[in-house]
Amino acid sequence: MESKAGPSCRLVFCLLISAAVLRPGLGWYSVNSAYGDTIIMPCRLDVPQNLMFGKWKYEKPDGSPVFIAFRSSTKKSVQYDDVPEYKDRLSLSENYTLSISNARISDEKRFVCMLVTEDNVFEAPTIVKVFKQPSKPEIVSKAPFLETEQLKKLGDCISKDSYPDGNITWYRNGKVLQPLEGVVVLIFKKQMDPVTQLYTMTSSLEYKATKADIQMPFTCSVTYYGPSGQKTLQSEQAIFDIYYPTEQVTIQVLPSKNAVKEGDNITLKCLGNGNPPPEEFLFYLPGQPEGIRSSNTYTLTDVRRNATGDYKCSLIDKKSMIASTAITVHYLDLSLNPSGEVTKQIGDALPVSCTISASRNATVVWMKDNIRLRSSPSFSSLHYQDAGNYVCETALQEVEGLKKRESLTLIVEGKPQIKMTKKTDPSGLSKTIICHVEGFPKPAIQWTITGSGSVINQTEESPYINGRYYSKIIISPEENVTLTCTAENQLERTVNSLNVSANENREKVNDQAKLIVGIVVGLLLAALVAGVVYWLYMKKSKTASKHVNKDLGNLEENKKLEENNHKTEA
Repeated sequence: MESKAGPSCRLVFCLLISAAVLRPGLGWYSVNSAYGDTIIMPCRLDVPQNLMFGKWKYEKPDGSPVFIAFRSSTKKSVQYDDVPEYKDRLSLSENYTLSISNARISDEKRFVCMLVTEDNVFEAPTIVKVFKQPSKPEIVSKAPFLETEQLKKLGDCISKDSYPDGNITWYRNGKVLQPLEGVVVLIFKKQMDPVTQLYTMTSSLEYKATKADIQMPFTCSVTYYGPSGQKTLQSEQAIFDIYYPTEQVTIQVLPSKNAVKEGDNITLKCLGNGNPPPEEFLFYLPGQPEGIRSSNTYTLTDVRRNATGDYKCSLIDKKSMIASTAITVHYLDLSLNPSGEVTKQIGDALPVSCTISASRNATVVWMKDNIRLRSSPSFSSLHYQDAGNYVCETALQEVEGLKKRESLTLIVEGKPQIKMTKKTDPSGLSKTIICHVEGFPKPAIQWTITGSGSVINQTEESPYINGRYYSKIIISPEENVTLTCTAENQLERTVNSLNVSANENREKVNDQAKLIVGIVVGLLLAALVAGVVYWLYMKKSKTASKHVNKDLGNLEENKKLEENNHKTEA
């Protein structure tokens, strides 16, 4: 049973309190506890046989005691004194171990275990230490950027609710930052909450940045003491944007300056290597001493070949920091003479020239009717096959899209020219007459026959190629005939005739008839001779048969005579 101790103490305790002694061999003893945990303090005294009761107290800063717990050795009862800060937090065990729940900073005191007998009081002091781990350090009030060669506040490293107070250390890329006048300035302060008695530590860092600090991580840590010793907590990394002035200017051409051609739009882009980069520049065009103020780009539209030259840009406030580049505006001119549609007469001469003017060496290709020529055309005497569509094409291989081409459509005209030929069929019954015509535009061919004769086949024409074609007709004349071939185009009408004799046909027909009669007579004679030979053969065969039979009869008679002779001898 637990009860509250009264305002008066037992007589024996009051008499002996002044005679309390520290048990020999017991020195200072401390108990470390984490904030909020339960503090457990063993009595550290051997319980005597004649123990009357045990009691716990703590000492105020002025040394006066405050009793907090009492336990009788006989009644086994526990009494807790009316001390507000320990209300409902104390527990005293049978072996006089005192436990204090929910440890606070105010529990850091000197507690004493007292065992009282009839003639003595024994004491065992315990020093309680309470520790509170601080919060993870955090970098706050961070600067939006740092500037080179300027001492500027980087930020504050703060860690809260620590007991006892801790120390804060700053790091750059993992290395400790030590104070250095004009470069690294550290300002540390700590503040204790009067209610919780917990500390908040803050360290401010002023830092002069350089370009070497670009993308460098800054961190801070808090070092504190806990129940088990010294510990450290590390903050998250912080990376700062480093501002530095422009030290170099560069100029770019878009698209690539090697591919600028007439008619293009080109953009000049000026860049400074500072951070932040400059937003405005002066642009200088060829032949213009005064700069044009613009953003970091300047565009020229539909450039011509006279825009070739040096282009420059500089900072607005520092014109001596300048960059330049040379731009060549490529061009390509082609002149074909003659060009378009040209009509010439066969046999004429026609000089053709394709003149190229370009910003660099250009390739030239000639095509005729979409077929590449090995060399440029030259006509000292035109032929019909020279007619066609000629194209002179040139290009700059290094400059995409820079091509030129012109065409010449050549028409070669000529009056119709006729040549007639004759070919007799092997049978001799017909003749093929061919009219060869040359001319352009294509002449129309017409046949005329004078005399009688049958036309075996109507006219047949060949394809018209390179100003030439032919028409042929097959005829079997009954008498001498004249065939006339007329060729006509827009330039002229030309006529040519060919005589064909019928005698040749008659002679060949008579010859053929004679040949047939001869063949028939020959066949009849051959048949007669064959009949006579066969008759003679048959006659001879019958005579031979008779002789054979006679010879066989004689043989049989001789045989019979021999047999009779043998019988007589026997």
